[in-house]
Amino acid sequence: MTVVKLGGTEGVDFSAICKDACELLKQGQRLVLVHGGSAEANALGEALGAPPRMITSPSGYTSRYTDRKTLEIFLMAVNGKVNSLLTEQLHMLGVNAFGLCGLDGRLMQATRKDSVQSVENGKRKIIRDDYTGKIENVNSDLLHLLLDAGYLPVIAPVAVSEKGEALNVDADRAAAMVAAALKAEALILLTAVQGLMKNFPDESTLIRQLPQSQLLAASEAAQGR
Repeated sequence: MTVVKLGGTEGVDFSAICKDACELLKQGQRLVLVHGGSAEANALGEALGAPPRMITSPSGYTSRYTDRKTLEIFLMAVNGKVNSLLTEQLHMLGVNAFGLCGLDGRLMQATRKDSVQSVENGKRKIIRDDYTGKIENVNSDLLHLLLDAGYLPVIAPVAVSEKGEALNVDADRAAAMVAAALKAEALILLTAVQGLMKNFPDESTLIRQLPQSQLLAASEAAQGR
């Protein structure tokens, strides 16, 4: 079992990845795809007069501020367009793909954050209308049902809260949670960025190899990203 996460930024070649997935399936491998969609969400937001607003946590982690309007734009772009087009490409290659998100069958359940801390101009602010969450559970039974029936699950990074609300969740973490729930042998993260840099965004400081003994130092370099 392999879980593959497709980055949502510009520069990720979905067509080539779909072809690779098709070849792996022909070899008898079981796959699950998880995708992002930030570039499409940003473009749609701009077109609708609601450009993305990014917030930075005290630890340095940058994420999308997701009020209700932004959430609906995100759903249209990521669930409506990216997920559907990925599923279409796979079907055109003869793959029996099944597009869904964490709302479907409560595939990914998450806890909505009561508040989010943001640092702006050196000052901390509390944001309370944010529709983001932390994934707590993955419905592995549903995924096994699809896999056993011969489907390739294609998952958009939207989860469901205890109250049934749609929540924007981090696609990388969603892929990791899916991999853990399925006890996958491998988790592959495909993105258009160079990799982890010691001094972001200086590409000359790219960390090309990482011995286990240096994991702590690498986590410090990540600065919460």
